[in-house]
Amino acid sequence: MSQEVMIVAGEASGDLHGAHLIKSLQNLNPDLSFYGMGGLEISRTGAEILFEASKISVVGLFEVISHLKDILTAQRKLRKRLTDSKPSLLIIIDFPDFNLWLARKAKKLGIPVFYYISPQVWAWRAGRVKTIAHLVDKIGVILPFEEQFYRARGVNATYVGHPLLDSVTTSQTREEYCSSQNLPESDRLIGILPGSRVKEVSRLLPVFLEAALKLQEKCEEKLLFLIACASTLTQEDLLNNGVREYQDRLNLKIVSDERYNMMAASDIVIAASGTVTLELLLLNTPMVVAYKLSPRTYRLGKLLVKVKYFSLVNLIAESPIVPELLQDDANPERISNELFKLMYDENEKKLIQKGFQQVKEKLGEKGASDRAAQLALSCIAPRNKQ
Repeated sequence: MSQEVMIVAGEASGDLHGAHLIKSLQNLNPDLSFYGMGGLEISRTGAEILFEASKISVVGLFEVISHLKDILTAQRKLRKRLTDSKPSLLIIIDFPDFNLWLARKAKKLGIPVFYYISPQVWAWRAGRVKTIAHLVDKIGVILPFEEQFYRARGVNATYVGHPLLDSVTTSQTREEYCSSQNLPESDRLIGILPGSRVKEVSRLLPVFLEAALKLQEKCEEKLLFLIACASTLTQEDLLNNGVREYQDRLNLKIVSDERYNMMAASDIVIAASGTVTLELLLLNTPMVVAYKLSPRTYRLGKLLVKVKYFSLVNLIAESPIVPELLQDDANPERISNELFKLMYDENEKKLIQKGFQQVKEKLGEKGASDRAAQLALSCIAPRNKQ
């Protein structure tokens, strides 16, 4: 007999990890059917998309307010389906404020909840741990220190490993990639990864492009800048946020596919903080990490956030493996200086590569999606025995 599962992801990385989780669940139980909120990756699994995640994928309290209408619409649609269909399981992926709101409804309806990829409560708003313990049956965490943190606070948490270990692969060498994209192998390739949300791109891409211009001015050799276009963005989003202005001043190419091949082929990368930093680490690509929030969100965050680093690479390493520049420090001059150092300082590169290896060892082994799927299915079982 077919069983229904609602799955809810709110951003590009959650969409990717959710898709891999669905595939693992389908392998374990082909009778499961899926619907919920996500993007292109989840839709490709055959899941029914009730609401497109990109409409509400924002960062920061004040940014959320401007998208409140869409957020409320998404909640209404998902809550109605929960009530009408009463699925066997609700799977929520990261995106805590939205997802815990939905989990509260599921709890009232007696629907078990599996949380995959927890919010970073160890960094800020630790009070949410009590909410998670009350609303969530089981949680699959993906960072090595999170299991102990949650279990010490009464949450049924299991470390499943990081799903990127399963999904980050390349299919081409640098030479093959350059040939397939008609790129000159002799040029230095500099990756520009400005994020997966339009708001992020509008804040970061103009800064990254100005940094690229300063870097080219410092270098005698020719540089080719590859700008990644996330699946949640259009090329027009990039063109409208700086590319048109700089395309006659820099050697630029927008890349919409073969993303991992592009990242691996790049000599160095400037990246927005987020999951992409771990992807770059797994591909052994040196990076400078930068991020900017709205001034109000940043001021609030300074009061609440309790971690020493903001990039995932440095957080897991518990040391400054890669250069990270936040807010006012994320300016064109600082970014270009750090990129220049990475390009020409071999000792700096070796230190980063050594740090990458240490972080990889902490991340554990492949198979996160399969282990998470087994945990998720174990949440369904008690309900079926009633």
